[in-house]
Amino acid sequence: MAVPLMQAVRVGAYVVKQHLSGRKRYPLVLMLEPLFRCNLACAGCGKIDYPAPILNQRLSVQECLDADTECGAPVIAVAGGEPLLHKEMPQIISGLLARKKYVYLCTNALLLEKKMDDYQPHPYFSWDVHLDGDQTMHDQSVCQDGVFDRAVSAIKKAKARGFRVSINCTLFDGADPKRVADFFDEVMAMGVDGIMTAPGYAYERAPDQAHFLNRQKTKQLFRDIFRYGKGKKWKFTQSPLFLNFLAGNETYHCTPWGKPLRNVFGWQRPCYLLGEGYASSFKELMDDTAWEQYGTGNYEKCADCMVHSGYESTAVMDAVKRPLHILKVALKGPQTEGEMAPEISLANQRPAEYVFSKHVEEAMEEIKARKPAKAPVVKRVASETADAAD
Repeated sequence: MAVPLMQAVRVGAYVVKQHLSGRKRYPLVLMLEPLFRCNLACAGCGKIDYPAPILNQRLSVQECLDADTECGAPVIAVAGGEPLLHKEMPQIISGLLARKKYVYLCTNALLLEKKMDDYQPHPYFSWDVHLDGDQTMHDQSVCQDGVFDRAVSAIKKAKARGFRVSINCTLFDGADPKRVADFFDEVMAMGVDGIMTAPGYAYERAPDQAHFLNRQKTKQLFRDIFRYGKGKKWKFTQSPLFLNFLAGNETYHCTPWGKPLRNVFGWQRPCYLLGEGYASSFKELMDDTAWEQYGTGNYEKCADCMVHSGYESTAVMDAVKRPLHILKVALKGPQTEGEMAPEISLANQRPAEYVFSKHVEEAMEEIKARKPAKAPVVKRVASETADAAD
């Protein structure tokens, strides 16, 4: 099992409790993004396209702990940007672990070997290393040679030190199923504790717009990958029903509130992938967001999305309602043959709105307003200079 048994039990108990209490919307994972700045510029990333003053912003240790207090999710994924660029990241992680939260620290691993001594193995802590395939695939994805080798070296060192390590693999159009399957074999042989995988989301500001998968291509790609994986001991950090969804066997609607995001702007509406407004508190996010306007079938930007940040929570909640179904899928693996589940109609989706520039302008104005004014420079006149000389 990729997820520790105690974690699975705690999260399952949390979900059952919410379900029995009749709570309509609740978080499963807090997505905590303490900074946007990164030491890579991946072609498929839409997270780092901000002016320098915004990239220089950081959430403080207290702000991160306050976000956990507000949200209350049992699992926290610390992302970015590159979290290891944050000087107070060890204190943030230590504070969250002290609260007995399960913490995944997402990193491209370029700084991992250098920063590893700032952290200690912990039953609630896991490194989550970004690897989008084998050496050629990954280095092409991150637009820099040598990154794969450095990440693998860091993974091996972390495992030798007793850390839990998972990998985060995002797949794009053109991915070869056999090659991806061979890569999954490779990372299992490295001793990683689990794989998290999903198709890339079509960020509107990503430099490369040509290689995002549509839903039909996503389903076929994952069916083909899982077909190669039959009988193998691949371990995933995701619900079996989410993997079954990726393979086209579940008609799920998005649950964007399941993985709420707190970043330097506030609580992002409506989800980790779309920034279309911000709430000042978690309660405001949950109570005042027009959730019905988002998700596949409701909004053009969501049309092709099958990413875990939206659909993993749906799968987990479905498992509570259909325990025998998840048991069957867990035992047999995702279905790779036969007819796929019906697709959601896009006939009534509303057109995309483009509001990114407005949010950036507002953020820049706020940063400017917070900056203390510089003290005026007083120029000394000639007579003052002469007096001083005397």
